[in-house]
Order: sequence, then C-alpha cells, then structure tokens
Amino acid sequence: MVVAERSEEILGLARRTIHTEALALKHLEERLDESFVEAVRIVLEGRGKLVVTGMGKSGLIGRKIAATLASTGTPSFFLHPGEAFHGDLGMISPDDVVLALSYSGETDEILKIVPFIHANGNRLISMTGNPESTLARNSDVHLDVAVRHEACILHLAPTTSTTAQIAMGDALAVALMKLREFTSIDFARLHPGGSLGRRLLMTVGNVMHREGLPVVAPDCSAKDMIHAVSKGGLGLIVICEGEKIVGVVTDGDIRRAMERRESEFFSIRAGDIASLNPKTIRPEAKLIEAEKKMTQHKINSLLVADDQERLVGVIQIYDIKL
Repeated sequence: MVVAERSEEILGLARRTIHTEALALKHLEERLDESFVEAVRIVLEGRGKLVVTGMGKSGLIGRKIAATLASTGTPSFFLHPGEAFHGDLGMISPDDVVLALSYSGETDEILKIVPFIHANGNRLISMTGNPESTLARNSDVHLDVAVRHEACILHLAPTTSTTAQIAMGDALAVALMKLREFTSIDFARLHPGGSLGRRLLMTVGNVMHREGLPVVAPDCSAKDMIHAVSKGGLGLIVICEGEKIVGVVTDGDIRRAMERRESEFFSIRAGDIASLNPKTIRPEAKLIEAEKKMTQHKINSLLVADDQERLVGVIQIYDIKL
C-alpha cells in the first residue's frame, strides 16, 4: 500500500506540524503583555455579555471561545458578522463587550460592523495577526496572535494561526475564571447534565437503593445468606440487630467462606463472617463525597444511614458513575 510505504514521511509531516504549532505557542507566550491584562479588565468590568464574532475559520474558533467562556462564568455568545450586518446587530446591547477575530484584521464582514460597535458604545477587543491592520487600529485593545509560519505545507490554510487563536481564547477564559473565583460547584451548575455536575449537585438520597434492601439478622444461616444476596441484587447483605447496623457480608465474603471453611460452611452464621462497623454515609451527602469515601477505603458500596444510624439505603459506585 502507498500509505504503508510512506509511513515515515507521514509521521514526519505530523511531527513537523505539531512542532511548528508548539513553537508558535511558545512565541505567543513570550509576547503576552499589558494588552492582555487590559482585555481581561474590560471583560471583567463589563456589565453585559461578551459577544464573539469572526468569519470563516476565525468564526469557528470564535464559536469555541464563546462556548468556553460561557461555561466558565463569563456570559458569552457567538454572533456571525454577516448575519449581524443584515439585521442581527440588535443582539448587541450597549453594555456588551465585543471580541472580534480576524487573522488578517481586514475581514470585510467584520469591518462593516465596527462603526455600529463604536456608535453603540461597546468596547471592542480584536484578535488579529497584524497590529497595524484596520481592525486592530480601530479597537480599544488588540491581542496579537501573529505566527511566523502556518503548518500547512502550502503556508495557506489556517493551521498554526487558528491554534494561536484558540490558545489566546483559553488564556482569557482561565484568567477570567480565576478573577471571578469560579469554582467546581459553579461549573457543575452550568453543566448539570454532565458527569461532574451530577456528582457535585445530586445527593446520595437521590440515587440510593432504598426498596427491598437485603437485611438479615446476625444468626442468619449460610443458606439464607446466599438466598438474600441473590434476591437483593447488590452483591451484599446488611446485618442488623433491630434497627442497629452491625455489619455487612459481601458475595465475596460468602465465596471465600465456602472455600476456606468448606466442611463447616452450612453451619456458619452471618455474624461469623461479617465485616463489622461498615462504612456509612448520610443521604444528604453529595455523590462526590460518596465517591471519595469509596475510593479512599477501596470499596464499591456504602450503607446509607440517617442521623440515628438507622439503615435507609445502599449506594454503589455504579450508581454514581452512570
């Protein structure tokens, strides 16, 4: 196959691309100056949203930047400059800040809406590769994302330049997160459907098993233990005396007892092989607390007890990591 025969060439091109972009990011890091600080200040002090706009590849990067900002505590949305010029400028309120992306700084669709931005009283931050461009010169703050070479072998397709734009956008988002004191709880509020949001916002009581719990007395026979484990479907049984939790027996405990105490297995009782004082958690605890406790103690299940230490449920690691 032609591809197989040219594998070294292909890998060389890939490594060169990554190396070119890595060098550009290093150069971008070294050029950061007070303009970046001023851009952060303008966005932080803005009373409205951050409106991100851009055409073509810059527009695609702009959408990503707007999404990142919106999910990390900076209200933001993307506005297509062409649509803006044909009626959507009403989406920009006087309190908003505009972030315009154009590598050349001469994108016609963006330059057409600059007069409106000024007349509307908006602060304008531009991100271009040319500090002397029309867009840069007509902005309140300019963020320089110039790169020496595109990774494209023709030096035409936006490759390194779009990487620089993404990095600058991420830098803005991270700086604003820090200054807004944005926490993992805040992130979870904005991502309630995600795994992190679920673990940070939902409680043990929301997901615990509460019906048909496999509860037996300490003198439960081996035969009845096997039946209770199978019927409960949780891989364990809870040993209780009245309402008091005494211990827990897992299906693994039962298997090990069958192997090690084969001759006397059917004469043993639940209390003989139970793990006493099992780990418990309150139903109002967050799922992330339950996950940390299970990880810390290297267990897959926790008994859920109320404030009087009565069993009210069972939660397993599988219930958390749905």
